Amino acid sequence: MLERLRESLINSPVIKRGEYNYFIHPISDGVPSIDPHMVEEISDYITKIADMNVDTILTVEAMGIPVANALSLKTGISLTIVRKRPYFLEGEVELSQSTGYSKGVLYINGLKKGDRIIIVDDVISTGGTLLALVRALKIMGVEVTDVISVIGRGDGYLKLKELGVEPKILVTIDVSEKGVEIKNVFGNQ
Repeated sequence: MLERLRESLINSPVIKRGEYNYFIHPISDGVPSIDPHMVEEISDYITKIADMNVDTILTVEAMGIPVANALSLKTGISLTIVRKRPYFLEGEVELSQSTGYSKGVLYINGLKKGDRIIIVDDVISTGGTLLALVRALKIMGVEVTDVISVIGRGDGYLKLKELGVEPKILVTIDVSEKGVEIKNVFGNQ
């Protein structure tokens, strides 16, 4: 189950950024190249565990796009990308997000009250981005049926649970100077 993803995570290089052990992986960084078979494996798995009775698949620019796009192609469900710059379209919603290493503004377009969506993201660590996004969507009246994160690191998912959202994390990892360690694979509880 998710063998390509697990193997690639275990073999990910780890670099130090200050005191932070940062893993480099195609799904989270786009480096090295993204293996289409791994993306297919991930999107196949998501279709088995997620509520796909939705109006759109939602992801945040940029690294959620490869998996969300594969899922869109596989299911025929439209894809909406939350962008990092404004387009000034009618109904555009601006939200501020803060992660462990950055702050920024995101812009939601193309969603309306009553839409049912699934959120697909590459990594959840601090939960800052997904927390801000879920809050904004609730205010908009958009129903979040599922939140899927390919990789989980840290306890940011707990903040989403406080909002009543139970994210599904495909592979949970721990990162040290020694490398990436697989802690859990969704469905193997």
